[in-house]
Amino acid sequence: MALHILPTKLSGTVIVPPSKSLLHRGLICSALSGGQCFVPKNTSEDIKATQRCLLGLAKGEPLLDCGESGTTLRLMVPLAAALGLPVCFGGRGRLPQRPMDEYAQAFDGNGAELVMPDAEGVYLPLLVKGKLKPGTYKIPGNVSSQYISGLLLALPLLSGPSDIVLTSPLESASYVELTLDVMRHFGVEVERTETGFHVAGSSRYTATEPFIPEADCSQAAFWQLANYIGNEITISNLPRNTNQGDAVFGVILDQAFRGDGERHIDAKDIPDIVPALAAAAVFRNGDTYLENVGRLRLKESDRIESVCNMLSAFSVEVDCTDDSIIIYGTGMNTTLTPRGKVQSANDHRIVMTAAILATRAANEVVLTDEFAVNKSYPNFFEDYATFGGMLQ
Repeated sequence: MALHILPTKLSGTVIVPPSKSLLHRGLICSALSGGQCFVPKNTSEDIKATQRCLLGLAKGEPLLDCGESGTTLRLMVPLAAALGLPVCFGGRGRLPQRPMDEYAQAFDGNGAELVMPDAEGVYLPLLVKGKLKPGTYKIPGNVSSQYISGLLLALPLLSGPSDIVLTSPLESASYVELTLDVMRHFGVEVERTETGFHVAGSSRYTATEPFIPEADCSQAAFWQLANYIGNEITISNLPRNTNQGDAVFGVILDQAFRGDGERHIDAKDIPDIVPALAAAAVFRNGDTYLENVGRLRLKESDRIESVCNMLSAFSVEVDCTDDSIIIYGTGMNTTLTPRGKVQSANDHRIVMTAAILATRAANEVVLTDEFAVNKSYPNFFEDYATFGGMLQ
């Protein structure tokens, strides 16, 4: 099944859904505190996965289904280990191939064990055994910030102090800041150290008021992209002061993308907005290098490859390496010429980026896997149609 999109200019006012990153963390802290976290009625599949796993953990269910949510898996595993609850985590799509070795190594000698399939590159189903104890947890900072966030959320539950020691520089640090923000809302503070973080232990999550997450800057980026390439969308609830790293998208468009010529963008801390950045780069006069994006190969798709395939399907000249995407921009007057179907690789961010690019196409765009938006933004195409988008 494929979605047919006719090119047209979009205009209107959008209310961006709550931050998915903040919702995951808010739900976990709410469960630990007995408090409340605001969740929209038509929430994303990833948030439903975290809700489902928290409920299953509370009920003592032996198998928890993370769906395709890497955040759910990586935040829930240390929580189960800290609580000493034997549980098996499962998932589908590319989730079983997303790395978990770093947790197994960090837990080694600290009271808990992860049992994974005896197959290279396969991590699910994953069984948590034993119970974490206070100690030193060594973890790399350049594989996934979710490891650090998961430990930060779980270690306060232990009976004594623990230290998180980063064995490599922390990337996507803004997501760790979001974790600390949410923990602080629920009364838990963490101390920074020269090598990572010191967690006091014996802490209680407390709820004095409901947690209401701010709008998602990652999702807002698609509408900012729409405006950059000639549409007229007003984002009514874009947060002004935020620790969301993806809030930098608008700054990059206004500053780094201004003017002609070659541009180099270090994207190691903003992996989720790389597809939208790559799409915007098409409409620059000059070559744009999105660098340090190797971790994108471990997302819902091989996102380096899927970005390049998507742009190629619009007849855009693009190259990719192991760690970069190079877009040869042809200016703001560019009209895109679709050739064949745009293969979205079941990746929600590719789907939404391609739908926005369709507004600048010369003819109909045929887009696969449109339902992948349910992973993060279920109302995306409903909003798109409200703004005048023509979908068949």
